[in-house]
Amino acid sequence: MSGGPRHRDWSALLPVFTGLLWLLSGPAGTLPFWGLLPGLLLIASGISALLWPGEDKITQYLSLGGLLGLLFSLPEMLFVSATTGLVAGALSGLCLLLGGRLALASAAPAPGAPVPGTDWRTFAKAALDEALTAYFVAVAKVPEGAAAERMCADAQRLEQVLAERGWLQAPSGFHTVPSAPDDARLSAARGVGYDYERLRFSSGFLPDPQLPGAAEWSAHFGNRECHASVFRQSEPGRPWLLCIHGYRMGTPFLDLRLFPPKILFERHGLNLLMPILPLHGPRRAGWQSGDLFLDGDLLDLLHAETQALWDLRRHIAWIRAQDPDARIGVLGYSLGGYNTALLAAHEPGLDFVVAGIPVCDFASTLWRHIPKPQRDYFEREGLDEARYRRLLAVVSPTALPPRLLQDRLHIFAGAADRIVPPDQPLRLARHWDRPIHWFEGAHLTFRGERAVVRCIQDAMTGAGWVLRTAGKSSA
Repeated sequence: MSGGPRHRDWSALLPVFTGLLWLLSGPAGTLPFWGLLPGLLLIASGISALLWPGEDKITQYLSLGGLLGLLFSLPEMLFVSATTGLVAGALSGLCLLLGGRLALASAAPAPGAPVPGTDWRTFAKAALDEALTAYFVAVAKVPEGAAAERMCADAQRLEQVLAERGWLQAPSGFHTVPSAPDDARLSAARGVGYDYERLRFSSGFLPDPQLPGAAEWSAHFGNRECHASVFRQSEPGRPWLLCIHGYRMGTPFLDLRLFPPKILFERHGLNLLMPILPLHGPRRAGWQSGDLFLDGDLLDLLHAETQALWDLRRHIAWIRAQDPDARIGVLGYSLGGYNTALLAAHEPGLDFVVAGIPVCDFASTLWRHIPKPQRDYFEREGLDEARYRRLLAVVSPTALPPRLLQDRLHIFAGAADRIVPPDQPLRLARHWDRPIHWFEGAHLTFRGERAVVRCIQDAMTGAGWVLRTAGKSSA
């Protein structure tokens, strides 16, 4: 929009009107229980967008309210009024698009990234990202009270330990190379229409006892065992693809759709190993997969990523114990993209890595989502974004140079991504000195994008892998 932003964007009245419609949509003015949540979200975010534009949470909750309204229009049509449900659903859909448009309009430019489109498809993709972020933020646990006080004190002790041991200056010394597990066991499994094997073995990871929070981390009993899905070819010598899932995933229902065996295993003839990250899936410590990985005590992320790197390298050691000459590539998305880039900095002998829609700097990513009262308190107590970034340096993918040849490093990212904004993959690209395969889309809509498919195929063929296509072998 030329001439700079408006003082008032009167389109924000649309969600206010739509929210009122939801709250008044019951028979004879009664309130349908499914209309309460979208109604309140749309009214609150609409008024906020009108009076206090520019805050990330406004467009996140606006998009979530529009999405819920769109979904809840079906029971409204079935049980109350077809006309009201149709109108409320259509207006909710427009609110969803508005959330995406306002989010992209207020996003800070990322030099080096393509400018997102201004069509309704791009707005819809961005809005889905915003809605998912709203859910993540709404259910996240942020330390408060005595827990917040203890965390800020622990941050100072943690930095002191890391500095005294020399790990802030030499992050590689912080990590230990794991051996192949000696208790690995495979069992038959089936999910999402596929037969595969389930791999389990003890993690063996123990955080340094001198680090704050080490004892609490070790108390996550279910996190002590590694789990993975395995697809093995009958033909020996086929390459292995290590597939690393995203945040709050780690279940066959999600992971086998994210990394479709029909393409990777059946069509291309690859062996697949899909590890489950710490605190995810069967390793979870809360009621949701991924609880306490990126929420709760902020310092736990150090232990989470340290164990993630250890566990992933232990999976690679398992592959090499079965197949000493194995050719191994790594493909990860989002949180998995971060861990893919982290592996590239520590694990030698990989054929290639593909960091998809990758987070690069968790300090800046998480800091913008912490509620302002807690953020202000943390900063007053000495735990600001800069200190948090220093603490996470030992598990940062940009703290060390990659251990792969430059042409074996690959990145793809979305120009309209609202969960991992373009500045994140750009930081990794600058560290690797590699170009990014950009696609015109957002975080949740990368599958099937031509740039994404081309990036992954270029990584495989560039490493000399022979892929099977439609029953034939092709380089």
